[in-house]
Amino acid sequence: MSTRSPQTSRKPPDRVWQRMLSGRRLDLLDPSPVDIEVDDIAHGLARVARWNGQTLGDHAFSVAQHSVIVEEICGRLDPRLPAADRLMALHHDAAEYVIGDMISPFKTVLGDSYKDVENRLTEAIHVRFGLPARLPAKLKKLIKRADHICAWHEATQLAGFAAPEANRFFGKPPEDIVLTLEPQPPTQAQASFVARHETLLHEKERVA
Repeated sequence: MSTRSPQTSRKPPDRVWQRMLSGRRLDLLDPSPVDIEVDDIAHGLARVARWNGQTLGDHAFSVAQHSVIVEEICGRLDPRLPAADRLMALHHDAAEYVIGDMISPFKTVLGDSYKDVENRLTEAIHVRFGLPARLPAKLKKLIKRADHICAWHEATQLAGFAAPEANRFFGKPPEDIVLTLEPQPPTQAQASFVARHETLLHEKERVA
């Protein structure tokens, strides 16, 4: 009689990595900073639509375009903001190049599992570019304010919200920050994101 254990079929492990156009493989459960490239981030974000694509215009209003505007608003709210902080503002939604832009109600439904993945990706992105892994509380608050200002203008100009409704969700924006939004083609949004990243990264390293 054979003493060997019968062979059992094993299910192949589920794939938890994303192949990027750069050739990198980014592990979603344990993302490594060495597998993160700004060109991959910009390419992905330029093709992720804000508002689930429910916006006016010939193109979706992308997370890449939104990110560049939020960083600009942060600089207007605090003109003395260091380049490193502005770089973190630019990348405040960078994890979405992998996991997409989930609307807030759906994030609530998913709960902590979504947030855990998002936080791990954000920390890896920060480390890749020589930034603190986690946002300082003061900067996080500033970015949130800038994000709401941008969202108010997106809502009223592109997503069909009346101003009173947008005020309830995002707060009334400062009168001295006026935006005129027009969705950019993906290639333009991608190029703008990379250019701003490179400028801020150079400024950060110059003063380091």
